[in-house]
Amino acid sequence: MIIIDLSERQNEIVNIVKKEGPIRGQDIAKRLSLTRAALRADLAILTMLGYLEARPRVGYYYSGKTITSLLVEGIKKIKVGDVQSVPVVLNQSQTVYDAIVSIFLEDVGTLFIINDLGFLEGVVSRKDLLKGLMGNSNSQNMPISMLMTRMPNVHYITENEDVFEAARRINEYEIDSLPVVERVDNGNSVSYTVVGRISKTNITRIFVELGEK
Repeated sequence: MIIIDLSERQNEIVNIVKKEGPIRGQDIAKRLSLTRAALRADLAILTMLGYLEARPRVGYYYSGKTITSLLVEGIKKIKVGDVQSVPVVLNQSQTVYDAIVSIFLEDVGTLFIINDLGFLEGVVSRKDLLKGLMGNSNSQNMPISMLMTRMPNVHYITENEDVFEAARRINEYEIDSLPVVERVDNGNSVSYTVVGRISKTNITRIFVELGEK
């Protein structure tokens, strides 16, 4: 959670606007026995943070929003499909050695494992690879399928879901990234093709961009 500590004067301003808004800047200044110029910076900060909103010839009124709620509101408008990265995939028949090479060359934390039809079968992370290699030097012959987390225990997301939901799942399941999938109905069963990847890096970049705006 993002917490912004307001000054004593800023809290007073917010309370005045809550009770009496909409209220003009000069009237707020009178309540505090200050000049309008003395309040200009505080009003600008409170407006920028989203606590107050201002309308010409009307004055200031309380928005009911904080910087945290504004960020969440912004993130919920962004769809996963708008910000997803290219996924790094391996066939389940490839080896642990292949996975190690891919994970470092592509500089990712997680690989998505597919079958010969291109459907998602599992995921493997850096931690999985480290655990699998402890006491076992035969990485060139060991199939990656021996170390991966298999479906249906793989957490995923779709392009039409919002980035906030992606962040919630990444945080809840304590994982590096999620495969972005498309559902494929195969009669009596359902499979998923991997069309993208959304990671902590994608989400951090979004926070930075929202902050800059």
